[in-house]
Amino acid sequence: MTTPFPADRRARAVRPSPVFLLVVLITIVGGALAWDADLDSTRAKVGVFVLVVFGWIITLCLHEFAHAFAAWRAGDREVELRGYLTLNPLKYSHPLLSIVLPMVFIALGGIGLPGGAVYVHTHNVSPRMQRIISGAGPAVNAVCAVLLLVVVGVFGSASSHPALWFGLSFLAFLQITATLLNLIPLPGLDGYGILEPSLSYQTRRSLDQFKPFGMLLVFALLFTPAINQVFFDAVYSLYELSGVDADWSRYGSYLTRFWT
Repeated sequence: MTTPFPADRRARAVRPSPVFLLVVLITIVGGALAWDADLDSTRAKVGVFVLVVFGWIITLCLHEFAHAFAAWRAGDREVELRGYLTLNPLKYSHPLLSIVLPMVFIALGGIGLPGGAVYVHTHNVSPRMQRIISGAGPAVNAVCAVLLLVVVGVFGSASSHPALWFGLSFLAFLQITATLLNLIPLPGLDGYGILEPSLSYQTRRSLDQFKPFGMLLVFALLFTPAINQVFFDAVYSLYELSGVDADWSRYGSYLTRFWT
């Protein structure tokens, strides 16, 4: 059983870094630019681009922080030593794969790719905690999607500050894609991490060799037309449960990829 940490110990361990706070500030600036910009203006496009891209980095940091914090509570002290609890993306194991590559895919195709950014030790924790550690990241994306869609649904308007609402709608759409992609039970993804404790030792050993190729398998799936169609149908089905117009996310995608 995991012993709760005193509040002062948690406060010392969890300390948002200046880099993360800078990302938050830049995201706010993007939102401010989009707030009162004409929808088809250069200012709207720049504002939405900054809002979505840097807002996405914030959610990536929160996703990886959730993995790290759950592991830390389970007894993995190395996540603190490696700086994973500071939400600093520069501390991640693969900044290129976890930050730059997802940003490129947002720019090219509007997909929120899962990232593999923090190393955690799960071999000394219970199967239940292993599932919690793996599931913590996708749970953050799901919560972010719900919060963004609630805000847009309550306050959003196509006639008042539309660039901001369209950008937030697209950011929510990305959170849903990230949640679903992360939950795919492929080796190397969080969905497999949730399933892994239930597998036999021999099965886990045989599948370990495929973990480095989990992202490549995701690419292969997404570039398969039939699977791509099913995937995005599922994303839009979940998105539309909020009551927010799906076209808002599409226009937000257009503004984000203003050069297309």
